[in-house]
Amino acid sequence: QVQLVESGGGLVQPGGSLRLSCAASGSIFSINSMGWYRQAPGKQRESVATITRSGSTNYADSVKGRFTISRDNAKNTVYLQMNSLKPEDTAVYSCNAYITTIARTTTGYWGQGTQVTVSS
Repeated sequence: QVQLVESGGGLVQPGGSLRLSCAASGSIFSINSMGWYRQAPGKQRESVATITRSGSTNYADSVKGRFTISRDNAKNTVYLQMNSLKPEDTAVYSCNAYITTIARTTTGYWGQGTQVTVSS
């Protein structure tokens, strides 16, 4: 079994910062790409940022220059540093990871999601 557990969401004022974390645990052999996605009420889920095992990153245009994704392979953890937050960043943020298990099966796993609310 593999689990992804997110933390770090909350309420922040416009212009503020938050740091999200997502830790993977369980029968992990290796973790390939990891990423953060978000879904606002009434909207489809969208990709926010992704990072490969070697550290190559990709960002949605709407967050470039404000958000930074990083990972600690030794801790099986991915982070999302969010700066200059805007009300339109309000959403449920979920992490995703493509994980190869000890049984050598590769599957995409999702965390439970964490709410980020940007409001004054």
